[in-house]
Amino acid sequence: MSDVLHTQHHERVALLTLNRPDARNALDDELRGALLAALASAARDPDVGAIVLTGAGKGFCAGADLKGGAASGDTSLRSAARVTMHDFNPLLESIVKLDKPVIAAVNGGAAGFGMSLALACDLLVMAEDAYLLSNFINIGLVPDGGATWMLLRRIGYARTFELLCDGVKVAAPQCLGSGIANRVVAPDALVDGAVQWAAELAGRAPMALSLTKRLARLSQGASLADALAIEAEMQSLCLATQDTREALLAFAEKRPPRFTGR
Repeated sequence: MSDVLHTQHHERVALLTLNRPDARNALDDELRGALLAALASAARDPDVGAIVLTGAGKGFCAGADLKGGAASGDTSLRSAARVTMHDFNPLLESIVKLDKPVIAAVNGGAAGFGMSLALACDLLVMAEDAYLLSNFINIGLVPDGGATWMLLRRIGYARTFELLCDGVKVAAPQCLGSGIANRVVAPDALVDGAVQWAAELAGRAPMALSLTKRLARLSQGASLADALAIEAEMQSLCLATQDTREALLAFAEKRPPRFTGR
């Protein structure tokens, strides 16, 4: 078990906990590498059906570890672009491309790239006292980590522009009301509730669950005609699985289906 990232398994759910609480779980080289490795491991593991990502201590993730970056002494624009592209963005791409649902369980603050990390997840559960913060505008920078792209698809242009240009904390109830968050729960129910939701998702037919995520992601940038074609192709894949036949048999026999992922 990594010191900076704790991995626990609750039946078919992998719970990944960022564990740098003294730094509000800011992402340094070690934590980024550990999280990438854990996501890759969960993707390969047939016994994992869903993932929950949360943070230890009082915050979800404070974004990039600025102290570590300053210690390197290289603050050039070329260096900043290289770090964003090669060190941080692969985390987001890993979550988006992972063929299993990922739930962000946001405790405390998710700021900067930490906000992008939460938004990249398929579902977002927030504690009542949690918040999102894009503070880039206040230090003369533009948002990175795909925040603009992801927010636009959740809440539209006007609200996205307002949130990014105000540069203030967006509380959990406001995130729920605007459609950024899926659920807001009591702080002491956050992780257990997210794990329970993930377990329910992991109980679905694995192929159908995987293709539903892929379909929803692809449809964000597709025309209606293309979306219909993608649906038809993926439906044909599902119809050929043993899980679909099992579901139909279970329905006829009035019992819960037993999915095997085949």
